Amino acid sequence: MRIAMVSEHASPLASPGTGNWGGQNVHVAALSAALARRGHEVTVYARRDDADLPEGMISGDGYQVVHVAAGPPRRLPKDAVMPHMTEFARFLRTEWSREAPDVAHAHFWTSGIATQLVSRVLGTRTIQTFHVLGSLEHSAGATSGASPDGRIRTERAIARAASRIIAASSEEAFELARMGVPGTRISRVPCGVDLDLFTPSGQRERPAGRRKRVVSVGRLAPGKGFDIAIEAVARIPAAELVIAGGPDGAGAKGSGEARRLRALARNLGCEQRVHLLGQVPRDRMPELLRTADAVLCTPRYESFGMVPLEAMACGVPVVAHAVGGVLDTVIDGVTGVLVPPHRPRLLVSALREVLSRPAFAEGLGIAGRDRAVARYSWDQIATETEHAYQRAALAPAGSLDRSS
Repeated sequence: MRIAMVSEHASPLASPGTGNWGGQNVHVAALSAALARRGHEVTVYARRDDADLPEGMISGDGYQVVHVAAGPPRRLPKDAVMPHMTEFARFLRTEWSREAPDVAHAHFWTSGIATQLVSRVLGTRTIQTFHVLGSLEHSAGATSGASPDGRIRTERAIARAASRIIAASSEEAFELARMGVPGTRISRVPCGVDLDLFTPSGQRERPAGRRKRVVSVGRLAPGKGFDIAIEAVARIPAAELVIAGGPDGAGAKGSGEARRLRALARNLGCEQRVHLLGQVPRDRMPELLRTADAVLCTPRYESFGMVPLEAMACGVPVVAHAVGGVLDTVIDGVTGVLVPPHRPRLLVSALREVLSRPAFAEGLGIAGRDRAVARYSWDQIATETEHAYQRAALAPAGSLDRSS
């Protein structure tokens, strides 16, 4: 099958932990690699955000990456690329007129705009993965204000037009149904995890006599809730917090969010127990996770939540906010402990319990690894995605004007 992946702001070749790099980059790269291993011809289309990038190249995992000249050749916030999607769509139309893909898989709502503009003309069968729906972010109060007006309305139009939609979580599937998308056009396929990279086996160096270590991972953005993690650890004197991740957007260790978090730790009297590492290379992330006595995930909203899954794959217990896709990934009391957001005392209590009960924590870690292996391998995710593609290939092509 000839597969076009449209991921305009999230190149699979981006460096982890910087700029707009995040779960979507990992998802597109790993899914493309898994599909290529299964014999599919995969091409990823991403916006050229650096003038030195070649127009096309073959990745080491066997899929092609095409950098599309749409807008200025520099990094833009992901919601600032929308004005350039018409130009992006023109490029896709020219490419696909010469050699049409069997399916086009759009990632994020802005990619969906470009993909549907082309589908309306060429009749391309389309798959849409939103990664995060604006309506869910808005209802959770997690929006940064960066998304342009009309995003939710546009997402609804894209959802109506797509041949098929892949929802990463049960919550997203329910929200799509609420938006009027028939359940027969929704496939529920989660994100996966690299089980060879994220494993309980491997280096785990911790100096003797250290405090209990809590690790939190993600972009340094307010929505990731690192301030909540700091406030929780401040109330557990025997614990230290290690935060790994680069700033949201171009910047260095002295980003505004990093300064805000350091000031918070200083005001709470725990600055000696809070460590901001900055960007950690992806191949070093499993080693960091394995040093943790618990991985703490406190986002204000999380559409899927790759960090809890990666921690589970490493056999590390998870304490997390019960939001979004985390509700599917983490089984409360079995692979981790879930806490409702905005309940700081419950969060501290849950974290303290995991840190103070080694046997309980070990059981959570073992069960977490078992669940990751049984449900979230990329080969399994690729198989389920193939099924969605096959069903989309049988569906009528849509357009942004199609009603439900």
